[in-house]
Amino acid sequence: MTSPTTSSARTLVPGLNWAGNHRYAAARLHRPRSVEQLRELVAGSRRLRALGTRHCFNDVADSPGDLVTLRDLPAGVDVDGDRAVVRVGAGTSYGVLAQRLHEAGWALRTMASLPHISVAGAVATATHGSGDRTQNLAADVRALELVGADGGLRRVERGEEEFAGSVVAVGALGVVTALELDVVPTYEVRQDVYSGLSFAAFTENFDAVTSAAYSVSVYTTWVGEDTAQVWLKTRLADSAAAPAELFGARPASEPLHPLPEVDVRNATEQLGVPGPWHERLPHFRFSFQPSNGEELQAEYFVERTRALAAIEALRGLGPSIAPLLHMCEVRTVAADDLWLSSTFERDAVAFHFTFKQRQPEVIAALVRIEEALLPLGARPHWGKLFAAGADALAGLYPRFADARALVARRDPDGTFANAFTDRIGLTG
Repeated sequence: MTSPTTSSARTLVPGLNWAGNHRYAAARLHRPRSVEQLRELVAGSRRLRALGTRHCFNDVADSPGDLVTLRDLPAGVDVDGDRAVVRVGAGTSYGVLAQRLHEAGWALRTMASLPHISVAGAVATATHGSGDRTQNLAADVRALELVGADGGLRRVERGEEEFAGSVVAVGALGVVTALELDVVPTYEVRQDVYSGLSFAAFTENFDAVTSAAYSVSVYTTWVGEDTAQVWLKTRLADSAAAPAELFGARPASEPLHPLPEVDVRNATEQLGVPGPWHERLPHFRFSFQPSNGEELQAEYFVERTRALAAIEALRGLGPSIAPLLHMCEVRTVAADDLWLSSTFERDAVAFHFTFKQRQPEVIAALVRIEEALLPLGARPHWGKLFAAGADALAGLYPRFADARALVARRDPDGTFANAFTDRIGLTG
């Protein structure tokens, strides 16, 4: 599987993504051991893309040339308490970053469901946690360092002209080597799970449900009169006790997993037991297999003011998509100012679908879902499955033309372009 190359790095066969639904087309996967080796590699490549932890479900990270992984570069987690910022190596996972931050007395404001994903990969695709007042992970970026097409290393900082177009850029501007993120003092979180919330109660009390805790997730298969589960993640500084009931939903008497067929030990601790932020905000433990494994994921972000219309549309589609679903998660995300972010300039409700691994049928279902949600302005998650192409997507992002122009200016020869960036209209 591995073969030594020159003294600079190892080269691997790229293989499959985590879900097993995409085999990378690139011929080689390089593993440089230093930024200097990475710069040499990029400068000598006609086509190249960075590959993170393989948790994307499409070809966003693939390349018609070569791939490069940063997993052999030093992790580098350096906290500057005076500035409330951490500098972290791009290939570092959120699980590792969180552990080191917590040990130093600091924290992130939010975490994604999976702590296993890399910082650079999550940022590049605008991956998120949840909360009415919580922005996505990319919004915490204060600066990023990246290797451009000529092999040069440059730094882009918050406040600079190109910053808002460079953070969420789906890898089209270069290979990010390090990021600086805002941090806050460490805190504790309590997690409580409820069941029996009816759709009627959910929609009639939508704002109250989503604001019932620091982070709220509602799970459903879109059939029946009740949702499946409601997960409340509460900062201890915000509240001392869990509500006895949540608009008719009752607290679970034992720990639950969002996917009923998966071992509950994989899920983070519940039943109101307090714990560090990084052991409660994710849904899945860093030390266990994340989620289901044999699954496909898609996600759409609808402006919050149109959330009830989206819920009504998905309930109408419920009987046709439920046989393909493991579960769908509904959560909220606050607006940001990053050009290609799914929450650019608008608070959003995210509808995250975990499908069974039946890709042709899932793609057909996504076409129907997009027919219902795209007229509501839904934006897809860049790292997950979606059917929409350039014509449908460009109008959903007010600064899309500016992002395309930035990519053309920084990478005129298309070193970092691929089929994905062509398909969404960012290159090509």
